[in-house]
Amino acid sequence: MTPRPLPKTVAPLPDELLSGWLSRLAAANYCDDAELLAHIEIDTTHGASLDFNVDAAAAEKISDAARTNPDIVRSLTFPTMTPAEALLTARVPFQSCPECSRRGLLLRHWRRAWAFDCQVCGTRLVQTLGKPRGEQISEKLINRARRGAGMLECAAQLSSPKQLRRAMRAVTFAMSLVTFRGEPLFALQSHRQEVRLFCLAAIAAARSRPLVKAAIVSSDIDDYARVALLRTFEKEQRLLAAVDHIAQRRARSIGPMAVESHY
Repeated sequence: MTPRPLPKTVAPLPDELLSGWLSRLAAANYCDDAELLAHIEIDTTHGASLDFNVDAAAAEKISDAARTNPDIVRSLTFPTMTPAEALLTARVPFQSCPECSRRGLLLRHWRRAWAFDCQVCGTRLVQTLGKPRGEQISEKLINRARRGAGMLECAAQLSSPKQLRRAMRAVTFAMSLVTFRGEPLFALQSHRQEVRLFCLAAIAAARSRPLVKAAIVSSDIDDYARVALLRTFEKEQRLLAAVDHIAQRRARSIGPMAVESHY
């Protein structure tokens, strides 16, 4: 038996994710997401699992319940992406717009590692799970991070291996400054605001004098970060040698003084 159409329906908005639209649909019908999916006989309790892949049968069930076209349902999922775009697209929400979230929205571009400002209202996106530390973030860092996000987006959309490789190197250097353990891709999707900002800012900073930037960081990192740095440059021994040379020369010039971050 085909489930009955829902009493109320809501129109999807541009760039809205399927899971977000389903949540708004559930709220309009005074139930939660799991109850809605159970009613329309979708075999999952989490709508987020449908954002990357909704089969024809599920799209048909959803469209019947919401009285809309199956093509509209499918349009709310992620389209086919290049390998670079796929790597830089989070599988679960890691940031959101505080303004649009109050309206119950969940937008597609928020999942992109390069997304920085909400395309709907212009508000800067914030991490969803990270706890604010009460620290004042400098505007200089925010502006650099915004520029780095733009560079990352350009590299991903152009599928430029050279630009992406350069961006990931910069992120590796920045990770040592904020003692982040993990892969560069995870750092760019971190729930810790300072990690994500530093990593994006590093992408912008690395455009000018990248070897000096690398040397500044590599001269004051722990063993874990040094291993990550060596792994990044394992096939570029001459570049590693140049970085080490600059680091040693800088260490001699500043003596016992602490290395100051230029990020």
